[in-house]
This record gives sequence, C-alpha cells and structure tokens, in this order.
Amino acid sequence: MAGTLYLCATPIGNLEDITFRVLRTLKSVDLIAAEDTRNSIKLLNHFEIKVPMTSYHEYNKIEKAKVLVEKLLAGENIALITDAGTPGISDPGEELVKQAYAAGVTVTSLPGAAACITALTLSGLSTRRFTFEAFLPSDKKERGQILEELRQDTHTLIIYEAPHRLKKTLQELYTVLGNRRITLCKELTKKHEQAFQTTLEEALAYYEQEEARGEFVLVIEGKNPEELLEESRAQWENMSLEAHMDLYLQQGMQKKEAMKAVAKDRGISKRDVYQALL
Repeated sequence: MAGTLYLCATPIGNLEDITFRVLRTLKSVDLIAAEDTRNSIKLLNHFEIKVPMTSYHEYNKIEKAKVLVEKLLAGENIALITDAGTPGISDPGEELVKQAYAAGVTVTSLPGAAACITALTLSGLSTRRFTFEAFLPSDKKERGQILEELRQDTHTLIIYEAPHRLKKTLQELYTVLGNRRITLCKELTKKHEQAFQTTLEEALAYYEQEEARGEFVLVIEGKNPEELLEESRAQWENMSLEAHMDLYLQQGMQKKEAMKAVAKDRGISKRDVYQALL
C-alpha cells in the first residue's frame, strides 16, 4: 500500500506553537522533506526528532517531487515542512501535493501557524474577506499588473515583504493604492512582536528615516466600495447609453440583461435606460 503525505505546520517564531499531532507525526514518519534542512534541523533537534531529512525547495521542486512520490508509492510515509508556517502557503509544497494527488497518494494537512492569518487577526482591519498575495513578483511588468488588480480590490490585502525591499514596496503601494490604512506586522509570535497600525503615507515617511529589520507581513485596507462605485459611474459618463448597450450586446448578452447591466453601471433604474434608448 502507498504511504501518506503529511503537510505539517511548524512554528513561525515561538516553538510552543507546534501541535502535539505534528510532533507525533514527525516522529513517526519514514522521511521528512524540508525546505531548508539547515534551518529545520534546529527544530528537530529541539524536539529530539531523529527521523531522516531530505531537501525539497523551490529549485528542485518538480524533479524532487517525482522522487518523493515514488517513495510514497513504495509505502513510505513522508512529512513535508517549510521553513516556518504551513506548507503550500507561499512555498513549493503545492507542487508536491499536486503530483501526489495525480499518483493517487493520500494527502493530509496538519494545521498550525500561518503568518498571513496571524497578521490578519492582529491587524485591526476587516477579516471577513481578504486577498493573500504573498510576495509580489520581481518582474516589473507582472508586478505592475498585480498592483493594478489590487487597486480595485475591496478585500483586505495581505503581502509579505523582506526588510531590504520594504521601502520600495511601500512607495509602490502608496503610488498605486493611495493613502490607505495599513498594519505592518513583524516578529510574529516572538518576544518583540509588533503590529504597527498606521497609513501608507506615514509608514513610508517612517522608513525613510528608520532601517527596516525583520520579515514583514503588510495588512492593507481594501478599496472603499463606495469609492469604487463612484469611479465606475464616472467611467460611463463619457460614454453614450447606446455605446454602453452595444458593449454588452457584443459580449453576447440579451437586450434585457444588457439594459440591467447598464443601469447598474450608471446607478440608475432599468426604466430610465429603457426610456432614454426610446
């Protein structure tokens, strides 16, 4: 019988945040696949876990996943751990999970710490709906496209950032999003944990003077829905009703559906649209 792939969440700072279930699993599996074995050996030594370890990271994730799946199919149980937090969240774990499912291997996730959720609940901003972007891409064009998408997003935004890129990212966010509320979180779950509630403008001014230290989670207020609605209405003011209708009809909408969409865009009633077109 094939083995099981266990996705084991590890602490993001405070070692007490590991679960009894994760500890029991790490001690019982045949192999532990770790994003950085040099980092993970400290965790395993602390909890006196002697199970063999192998590296599984961004640069070997496809080929190494094939090797690990073969071991799983041969009956070995494997635990996947990341440097910190939950495997598969902003790390190469998703590739291994995908290949395991394709091979018919059983996969289970052992919940625990996740920096994005910890920061969100600590932020003081809306937690009902959120967009997790992890690290913004380094490619300038792709980065610009994502920032433009985030500009229109009404959900709370969560972004990871390294200290040496923080000032540049804050500047980009301020330029694209405007001056929104932000909570900058760092040293999460550790002794000197910080959740700095401010605005993008004030955060940018602060880090112009102060050196950024530590890994950051940026939790940013989403776009105000009323502001989004006003922008949408302004977009259609320069377009005639006929052209607006044609836009939807060319997309394959029925006339009645198109009239309803036009009315919603312009913030008027469907009857007003009908009479104006007549």
